[in-house]
Parts: sequence; structure tokens; C-alpha cells
Amino acid sequence: MTFIKTETEGSVLKVTLNRPDKFNSFNREMSLQLQAALDKASEDSSIRAVYLTGEGKAFCAGQDLSEATDANGPGIERIVREHYNPIIQKIRSIEKPVVCGVNGVAAGAGANIALACDVVIAGSSVAFIQAFSKIGLIPDSGGTFFLPRLVGFGKASALMMLGDKVSAADAERMGMIYKVSEDAALQAEAFAVAKALSEMPTKGLGMTKKLLNQSMHNSLNEQLGYEADMQVHAALTYDYNEGVNAFLEKRKPVFKGE
Repeated sequence: MTFIKTETEGSVLKVTLNRPDKFNSFNREMSLQLQAALDKASEDSSIRAVYLTGEGKAFCAGQDLSEATDANGPGIERIVREHYNPIIQKIRSIEKPVVCGVNGVAAGAGANIALACDVVIAGSSVAFIQAFSKIGLIPDSGGTFFLPRLVGFGKASALMMLGDKVSAADAERMGMIYKVSEDAALQAEAFAVAKALSEMPTKGLGMTKKLLNQSMHNSLNEQLGYEADMQVHAALTYDYNEGVNAFLEKRKPVFKGE
């Protein structure tokens, strides 16, 4: 893979956006390679968490505009429908935690891909930018879905229309991301979160993620019913029995993700 680097460490698949000379902006090949990496993580039972980050000074500057404006390129519709929509769908549907270590600026689709992840940790110098309005476009990659749910309708509306830079500290304060790490410590700290999650009850975490997805459109009564159904399934897993036995025996549990 040229534009996406993958490396397995323990039960974590580390996925690195790798166009540093272009601030990791997406072209078609890079987007398809990221989709393939997410498919690998979903299908491989030995992988129990995904860690997503960027190479170089940026996390992701969004779409490579030279491709978007190329008369012989894929065109805007294919870029959104075939590049970004599947990436967001795969991040949300994979029944394993996806941790994003935002190592530099996250703009446009780059910001919204980060916000679609389960746990987002950003370096202290990072800025998040809904850059679309600056060039007459609308927020894509799930931005109009996730951002209002993270920070509220009014704040999301202003950030999308004005295209303001949001510092990592402000993003944490408003609930956009999980937390901030010092730049020099980001990779170690964010990867440690992915590693910790990879050693937890994977099936239970996957069910939690599925319930969070469903909560976006369910009524309270519907959600309560789904919680009851999922809890029955969770109680049938190996990791539930291991967790209970470890608690009763006053020892550290050893989960298998089964």
C-alpha cells in the first residue's frame, strides 16, 4: 500500500495515512486503500482494535483538490459516494473500537473522519477545521450527522458556516473529542488507549458501538428493548464469564474477545 501504511502490534491494527507531502489529503487510491485496511480489521478476528493516525505534520487536510478539479478525475459525486461515504460507514460498522490519534491539522473530510471514530485524542497543537464553506462546498463525510450530536446544533452550525479553526483544547472542552495529549506524547498515549481497548471484551465493546449507532435514531423504548436483547447476547460470551469469575476470585481478568 503506497498511501496507507498498516502494521499489526499485538491485537491492534495501526493504520497510518501516508501522503505527508500532501498533508495526507485524499486521492482515490488513498481512500480505497483505507477502505481495504478497515475491511481487513473487520474480517480478521485476531485484530481487536484499530488505531488511525497520520504521517508527518498533518493528520489529514481533506480532499486533494487537484483530483477534485481534474476534468479526467472521478468527479465530486464519485469522490463523496465511493471514497468518503464507505470510509465512514466502515468505521461505524466495524464491531471493534477505532481510536484516532490526531497528530496535526484535521480539515474538511479529515476532521470528519476523525470525529466518526470511537475515541479521538489530539495533539495539543492540533486544529480542527470545517473548511468546506471556504470553497463553496457543504460538510461531507458524516460531518452534518456527527458534529451536531457532539457539540450541539448551534455550535455545529456556526463552525460549519464560518469555518473557524477549533484548537484541540477547545475541541475537548466542547465535547468534540475525548482528550488532548502533548504533541510529543500523542502517539504513545493514543496508541496505549487502543492497546488497552484491544485487551478488553471485544464482543461487548462491539455491541456497545452498535447500540450507540442505533441510539442516533431510536426512541427511548426502542433503545431499551435493544439494550435488553444485546445484554442477553453479551452474557453468553466467554469474556462475560471470565470477567465475573475474575471479580469473584479477586484477580485480573484475561479477556479473549470471544
